[in-house]
Amino acid sequence: MSATVSGFWPRLFALLLLSMTAAANLARADLSVEVIGGGSNRYPVAIVPLQGESLLPEAITATVKSDLAMTGAFSLLETAAGDALAAPAQLNAAAWQQRGARAVVYGKLVSLGGGRVRLTFWADTVSPREQKLSAEFDLAPEQLRDMAHRMADMVYEALLGEKSLFSSRIAYITQSGKEYRLQIADMDGRRAQTVLRSRLPIMSPAWSPDGTRLAYVSFEQQKPVIYVQDLVSGQRRVLANFRGSNSAPVWSPDGRRLAVVLTTSGNSQVYLINADGGGVQRFSYSDAIDTEPAFSPDGRQIVFVSDRSGSPQLYVQALDGGRNARRVTFEGNYNVSPTFSPDGRQIAYVRREGGRFKVMLLDLASGDNRLISNSAFDESPSFAPNGKMVLYASEEGGRSVLYAAATAYPGRVRLGTLGGQVQDPAWGPFNP
Repeated sequence: MSATVSGFWPRLFALLLLSMTAAANLARADLSVEVIGGGSNRYPVAIVPLQGESLLPEAITATVKSDLAMTGAFSLLETAAGDALAAPAQLNAAAWQQRGARAVVYGKLVSLGGGRVRLTFWADTVSPREQKLSAEFDLAPEQLRDMAHRMADMVYEALLGEKSLFSSRIAYITQSGKEYRLQIADMDGRRAQTVLRSRLPIMSPAWSPDGTRLAYVSFEQQKPVIYVQDLVSGQRRVLANFRGSNSAPVWSPDGRRLAVVLTTSGNSQVYLINADGGGVQRFSYSDAIDTEPAFSPDGRQIVFVSDRSGSPQLYVQALDGGRNARRVTFEGNYNVSPTFSPDGRQIAYVRREGGRFKVMLLDLASGDNRLISNSAFDESPSFAPNGKMVLYASEEGGRSVLYAAATAYPGRVRLGTLGGQVQDPAWGPFNP
């Protein structure tokens, strides 16, 4: 859980333990998905069921529809199995235009034997008629869900002309009884896998730029210690176990080092450390509490939280600019948990107002701030790798959930467990 509680570190860990201990048991491993709202100028598209989709144990088009809907950028037309099209020549563009479609996605599946199938699909705009996408893949059964996300990526990019996000993954922390879990899942919360189980709290997961490793904080040594774990081999190692607290790891864009928060000097300060655990270098210098660092996409700056002005605010400091930190938040007396957008133009963060915690977007060029969450307790924002959505944790009705809010549309998606506790989300990079 990020430092969204007043008093910072002394109270943070106590409240962390209290809130996690109060959680209910998880009802299931995967997260449920509920799309809420959406943009008024959404792209109307028909995702036609694939011809031969009954060959599959799970429909590919259902995942494609769910992926596209959760962005808030698309309006999905109702379709049925009878709309299936096996070739571009079968597409009646005028008829689909009358049904309100701007584009139609369609295709077919052919059995290759042994459970393998050949998937062929197209995406055409209808006025003017233009084929935006044509693709064919031979797939084994275990590749079908990955292919569904990839198909959604290809459709998104073909129709909107921008990088997609559906093949990325998310990490988050859950608790079931007295067991804490670090989990990773598809970006829609499906296919959840447990990376680490512990009887003591885990917090602050951070993806490496290549998506192969996670840095996180574990209390298994009766104090906060930073670990790095390889997601392929499962091997892990201690990155930082210095005197006092070791917390808030975040990777540099080139993956060569991390920014962390240590209390070796007495108060919490930001340090840089090589990915192998060596080369520790102090970055922030103040008599206050400096915490929650995040690198800019170009790796030249770090944004962090400091109460050096009397209340928690966001500061940006260049890596080669000495000790000069520039304050960037001036509205509100409690602003924490910053993270840069992938293009470096915005910072998502949490603001406390009237006892409520909200996720905000700060435009660095104009200084404008915009609210993107609307629950009473929202925290830990994390950008999607294409910058079009922000993942964050929230609390509703005594349970914790995850939301993904679109940055350009009012739509959002609830990713939640049935009565369980899920928090500290981190959106991973693009999968290669």
